[in-house]
Amino acid sequence: MNEFASDISGHVWRTKYRFADGPAPETTIADTWRRVARTLAAVERQDQALWEDRFLHILRDFKFLPGGRIQAGAGTARKVTLFNCFVMGTIEDSIAGIFRALQEGAVTMQQGGGIGVDFSTLRPRGTQAKAAGGIASGPVSFMQLWDAMCATILSTGARRGAMMATLRCDHPDIAEFVTAKQRPGRLRRFNLSVLVTDAFMAAVHGNETWPLVFPADTFEGEGETIMRDWPGFAQPVRCRIVRRVPARELWDLILRGTYDYAEPGVLFIDRINRSNNLWYRERIGATNPCGEIPLPPYGACDLGSLNLTRFVQSPFTPQARIDFDGLAETARVAVRALDNVIDASQFPLPAQARNAHGSRRIGLGITGLADAFVMLGMSYGNPASLTAATEVMRVICHSAYRASIALAGEKGPFPSFERDSYLQGPFIRSLPDDIRDGIATNGIRNSHLIAIAPTGTISLLAGNVSSGLEPIFAGSYTRKVLTEDGSEQEFELTDHALALWRQHTGATSSQPPEFVTTAELSVDAHLDIQAALQPFVDNSISKTINVPENYPFEDFKKIYDAAYRRGLKGCTTFRPNPVTGTVLSAEGAGADAPHCCAIEREAD
Repeated sequence: MNEFASDISGHVWRTKYRFADGPAPETTIADTWRRVARTLAAVERQDQALWEDRFLHILRDFKFLPGGRIQAGAGTARKVTLFNCFVMGTIEDSIAGIFRALQEGAVTMQQGGGIGVDFSTLRPRGTQAKAAGGIASGPVSFMQLWDAMCATILSTGARRGAMMATLRCDHPDIAEFVTAKQRPGRLRRFNLSVLVTDAFMAAVHGNETWPLVFPADTFEGEGETIMRDWPGFAQPVRCRIVRRVPARELWDLILRGTYDYAEPGVLFIDRINRSNNLWYRERIGATNPCGEIPLPPYGACDLGSLNLTRFVQSPFTPQARIDFDGLAETARVAVRALDNVIDASQFPLPAQARNAHGSRRIGLGITGLADAFVMLGMSYGNPASLTAATEVMRVICHSAYRASIALAGEKGPFPSFERDSYLQGPFIRSLPDDIRDGIATNGIRNSHLIAIAPTGTISLLAGNVSSGLEPIFAGSYTRKVLTEDGSEQEFELTDHALALWRQHTGATSSQPPEFVTTAELSVDAHLDIQAALQPFVDNSISKTINVPENYPFEDFKKIYDAAYRRGLKGCTTFRPNPVTGTVLSAEGAGADAPHCCAIEREAD
């Protein structure tokens, strides 16, 4: 019997996750699951065999899908990290500081981590350096060093390098940053996101001018200054106003860039910081490459996803329902498994280890949501699906928090836990009374627990289930994927739910009436699903809103206003365009599509 539902599933396992070295090469995916379960259970002080069996149980049949780095590295003795996501340290505004940060990024990527980098600390182009007397070339020029580094380190093999670059909306070089990827082939290994503040959005809506600033100590002489929060400073700092621009024109430049070139994305950074569970000790200025994990300098997060298709009972029948008890129990065990990853993993840098052990941040999420809707007889984005999605996320979130509280009682809370401050966080205040009471009594093992990541690769492993919370891309299509030597191999794919429905009904070419694809959905359907899940996500959500090529720009602009009004932490859109191509087509993935928008995307 074939253990994989499709050829591409076996290919993904062989090229990305199978451990073929050593005295006992893995011959089945069950061997891989056993290796992962045994490695994570070895962290336990007692009952290791019991926990190995429990971890193995949730891995079997692809119910729980640990992040790719966990599957590829756990128990292999390779010098790799099990963490998918990192944000690098604050870049010191000096040549020595820049190259030190570049070296840290190189070490992190070489060991398997995707990285986010905030370039806001680098002085704007044309600024004279006080000490050396030279003229600064600006943050975008230095981003090219990171791009070349990523290309060199990951120039072969089946993995695709991914980095996130961020810049504040009030940095004097923001226009150059927004347009940095508008020439073909430039900075292709970066995703770009603008850090948008509430003050900027107010200036846009009020049709006001907007000051572009940088810390005043950088400049010679006197000039007009204002106080601003700035990365690298614990308190607001005096900043020189370099110039003022119409806020609405800058906003249009940002949105025109993403309309025409799929970049940059937008991160509502004040909202991210306000809602951060560690608001009392962290300042966030960047995310991992796909945006679902906002992190402080040297922050790290390990990821895993619950495959919702495995929790639908009696699919395609009037009795179809979600096994909420099974989902809750699997979430509880998955929290323990991901918490153990922190102790089982190596870290590229000591600062990353300190941050991870201090907060014990994890990111448990979902995949297969759109396929689960089809199996339940619901269409993506309709009222029934929104109700179901809300309940699914509520069960996962509350089960995860209760599990982490129990772990704190057994193993202790995360070291950076400060009870009174933590309980005052907006997300924590939204939780049920019993959870907040449990935190007050026991503490909590993990500062953050929930993130909805892109799961392109691990979802292929699980039989081509729909990725994360994204809609189904298409019923059947052709995919080109990387092989171990860096070449491409082509596969014919059928969506998991559609394949199951055809097995169930005996149909060979038709599809269920609830089956809808990305191209058929309204923008509101995308936003509605994300908004339905966001209240139960303490990290963030990676979501791409796909719009057709002929979508009017004025309507496109309204997407971002709607995302801001609905309380989302960020917004990423993708419209087919001449530079990045399409996400998928009969010829496969667009070679230059941003990593955040490519169908294979995963938080590397």
